[in-house]
Amino acid sequence: MAGPKDYSIEELSGIAAQIRVDIIKMLEEAGSGHSAGPLGLADIFTALYFNILKHDPKNPDWPQRDILILSNGHCVPVRYATMAHVGYFPISELKTLRKFGSRLQGHPERLRLPGMETTSGPLGSGLSQACGMALALRMDSADHRWVYVVMSDGEQDEGNTWEAAMLASKYKLSNLIAITDRNNIQIDGPTETVMPLEDLHAKWEAFGWYVMEIDGNDIEAVIEAYHMAKAIVNQPVMILARTIPGKGVDFMEYDFHWHGKPPSHAEAKIALHEIRTLGGKIKGEHQ
Repeated sequence: MAGPKDYSIEELSGIAAQIRVDIIKMLEEAGSGHSAGPLGLADIFTALYFNILKHDPKNPDWPQRDILILSNGHCVPVRYATMAHVGYFPISELKTLRKFGSRLQGHPERLRLPGMETTSGPLGSGLSQACGMALALRMDSADHRWVYVVMSDGEQDEGNTWEAAMLASKYKLSNLIAITDRNNIQIDGPTETVMPLEDLHAKWEAFGWYVMEIDGNDIEAVIEAYHMAKAIVNQPVMILARTIPGKGVDFMEYDFHWHGKPPSHAEAKIALHEIRTLGGKIKGEHQ
């Protein structure tokens, strides 16, 4: 089982950088896929798999495991890369992303890859799935297990999200912790242009959730938020995590055009150089 005390923040930052490297390599090899969201989520997924989640890569169906739902399934390259680095499957398999017959499809498929809890596709479904699982764990008196769900901000245009929000509040699902990737972009442009979402904090509070706001690219802040979330009783928790889409690659950062396209070979070369150097901030074996 991946232990929460095995890695320093510096080591986790190095792992997140390597995950970003692999995301670029995967997308270049595939010739399709989403760049901005996965790069922005690398710190959150590193924190989840290497510190927060109770899980066992060698026994993915371990009955005592926590459950992680990825609602915005198009961002799955970051989950694949993180799972490979934590030991679910060989890192070399990442090059099969989106290839015919691969276990690593453009959206996760539960029956293909051990450790994947749900199949995703339609945006806005993840929170509903997480609510059902949180209720089931309560019925089983499995108070030691937690349900985590990663969501996009753009999918909160979907009514299904808010139906699930009401249900979670009604049943006081305090074993449910959601995190919104608040990167302010979606496929057609900035979220506040396509369909304004703010004030998100006030909206989730109005729906009966305990709400926190953090820097989602600060691994230490992510870990601290999850620890605090587990101390909240009688309420589900929403962590609004501000992230930089395309994080680590200057020409991708904040640009919604990179929501749904991969880098070319020339662009990947530049991106890999930027991620690997980061002005000398990343040091050690994961550089």
